[in-house]
Amino acid sequence: MLKQNEFRIQNPRSQNMNKPAKSFLDLFVWQKSHQLVLLTYEYSGTFPKNEMFGLTSQLRRAIISVPANIAEGFKKKGKNDKLRFMNIAQGSLEECRYYLILAQDLKYGDNTGLKQKLEEVSKLLEAYSQAILTSES
Repeated sequence: MLKQNEFRIQNPRSQNMNKPAKSFLDLFVWQKSHQLVLLTYEYSGTFPKNEMFGLTSQLRRAIISVPANIAEGFKKKGKNDKLRFMNIAQGSLEECRYYLILAQDLKYGDNTGLKQKLEEVSKLLEAYSQAILTSES
């Protein structure tokens, strides 16, 4: 199983903040959302087998959508296109928020830490979207 300290997430302070990202891999929000995917896979792997094609599948598809849309949006040329993909990622995060509530209510395990990570990614994604909106290009 993966441990949180095995993820190589760069601290944004260690990067040159004035230097534009060359790849979606350089985005702190993408790095944190990818970490969230890995943690979600680990958590959902403990669900009952009868959830394999239900909640497990739904949660995993929704959480994968977050970094995937950040990555796809990164290469889009116009602000509106970029923002559309960030908005889709935000919608997927909200979908996952509900699935985590449901999993908790079904007593599939404590996911308080996962919810906190989701909230962190949500705030980073909102900040990134705001930066796109207010950028000059």
